[in-house]
Amino acid sequence: MTISKRRMKKQHKIDDMKKIMKDPVLVVTIVFLIVTLAIFILYPLYSVLKVSFIDKGTFSLKAYIQILKDIDFIQTLGNTLLLGVTVGILSTSIGFLFAYADAYIKSHFKKLFKVVSILPIISPPFVLALSAIMLFGQFGLITRQLLGIKNANIYGFKGIVMVQTMTFFPVAYLLLIGLLKKIDPALEEAARSMGASRWVTFKTVTLPLLLPGIANAFLLTFIEVVADFSNPMVIGGNFSTLATKIYMQAIGNYDMAGGAAIAVVLLSLSVLLFVLEKFWIEKKSYVTVTGKASRERDVITEKHIVWPIDIACLLIAIFVISFYALIPVGGVFKVMGIDYTFTLAHFKYVFNVGLEPIKATTLLAIYATPITGILGMIIAFIIVRKRFIGRSFIEFTSLLAMAVPGTVLGLGYISAYNTRPLLLTGTGLIIVIAFIVRSLPVGVRSGVAALQQIDPAIEEAAQDLGANSTKVFASVTLPLIKTAFFSGLVYTFVRSMTAVSAVVFLITPKYKLLTASILSQVDNGRFGVASAYSTILILIVYTAIATMYFGLSKMGVSKSDDNIL
Repeated sequence: MTISKRRMKKQHKIDDMKKIMKDPVLVVTIVFLIVTLAIFILYPLYSVLKVSFIDKGTFSLKAYIQILKDIDFIQTLGNTLLLGVTVGILSTSIGFLFAYADAYIKSHFKKLFKVVSILPIISPPFVLALSAIMLFGQFGLITRQLLGIKNANIYGFKGIVMVQTMTFFPVAYLLLIGLLKKIDPALEEAARSMGASRWVTFKTVTLPLLLPGIANAFLLTFIEVVADFSNPMVIGGNFSTLATKIYMQAIGNYDMAGGAAIAVVLLSLSVLLFVLEKFWIEKKSYVTVTGKASRERDVITEKHIVWPIDIACLLIAIFVISFYALIPVGGVFKVMGIDYTFTLAHFKYVFNVGLEPIKATTLLAIYATPITGILGMIIAFIIVRKRFIGRSFIEFTSLLAMAVPGTVLGLGYISAYNTRPLLLTGTGLIIVIAFIVRSLPVGVRSGVAALQQIDPAIEEAAQDLGANSTKVFASVTLPLIKTAFFSGLVYTFVRSMTAVSAVVFLITPKYKLLTASILSQVDNGRFGVASAYSTILILIVYTAIATMYFGLSKMGVSKSDDNIL
């Protein structure tokens, strides 16, 4: 019986390959995807490995021996792990609190909590670090003006923990809210009907069901934290992390081999955690087995439960909102913390002198957005609907960029594309490619999730009527997954406008990006100009999102649908 099944499976694969070979456009598409993913994802990573292992044309471990002997590197590695664990625990805890308030209790501030949870995702990652300096720095609004503390120091471990927790807790929230809503209320009601209190029910039923999801949220947050470049760069001070160490080693010390060796260490850590999250933690989720809940949950209304959770979430929400509110405020004062004279000089400087980074970033993001959206849907369609040799390669490689830290990818790009035949360093094209590669995994995952909910018989009917794969995808599949498609567009534009780590190595005088310009202004102590830049960046992102939502509403897609930000 087993041999028979294997033969049938093999025969199905042969039949599928024969069908594919009869469709030249599909064959060309598959070959194009394999070659493109290999060149722009695998080859840069290979280049990083090559630089770290090759010394004067021969294989060498010199770079690794040097960094392992370097006490500063050992301390930096310890800093990175400590930061990842600390922020991972705090972000997962706060994310869970917000998710529980949204899914389980009759909260008075649900809309506010949702807005606060989304804010860090659609804003530059270092905006909170900039606000933290203006609030709690040496001349901070709170430390100097309100509390009279003259030697306040927000830089270092405590500052990074604060801003990264606010930046990354939405990652945990978005994951846990989906899991909490999938728990069947009947399971908890059965415990309640047997006399268990709310706390006992939570401890013995809800929490055990969520433990794999909580572990997943922690790991995802940990990966984001250890790969983050911008926040440690802005507010890290003497507390270095692997992501910033790569940049300082490669650019500051002109030691590409040493930077590549550190990059390989960070890459190994990120990929290990990604594989652990993807292939072990996700498979242990008990919540998803139940599918959708049998009915809607009766939310908790007891005041002694609702108000403590509401107040805790409200305090966090006010804290986060105050950071974002300070950005436009910082742009209209002469010198934040010293001279509070109202002025528009910072915005005038941006529009008169510093307009080029805004134009360049917006234009490159616009180029990358439709390409990423279409490419993500094509890959998702091929992964879900077709069976062919190389399918697993396309699936794995397209999602691999999710696990690769931005600084590692950026270092790989300048290593791989600075010689012919792929001489791309210094061009706008390489920045667009970096935008596409960084955003592609989300588009693919969104498309795969949407396609798995659609009956293949719809597309098969079109094929039976003589339509080829191109016609089926364009006229049948894409309209059915338009929600996922536009979600990918929104995410790509936002991610491209706010990208830092992946493009910090790729910036040239001709292509100055907005995020790099903000970092430069912060580094020079010009917080007013940095605030003006950040305000404009946030307005551009919000305008783009509002425009896309308007377009979606005209197409009959609600922004409350799945996979929409």
